Amino acid sequence: MGSFSPWHLLILGAIVLFLFGGSGKLSGLMGDAAKGIRAFRDGLKSDEPPPPPPSSQPLPRTESEKDPIVR
Repeated sequence: MGSFSPWHLLILGAIVLFLFGGSGKLSGLMGDAAKGIRAFRDGLKSDEPPPPPPSSQPLPRTESEKDPIVR
């Protein structure tokens, strides 16, 4: 129960290789994520002013929306 099987060691080795192996894959992934976040923030900032708030006056009711007169 406390022993690692060959599958556990293989998966652990793959994770370690992915994080620390090669030419800084983790730093490359984090750099790409940071660029994406920066582009998203720049997209949220716009030079055009926000639209005016809707008017507080209700719209006039049409004939079909009016309450019928009950006598």
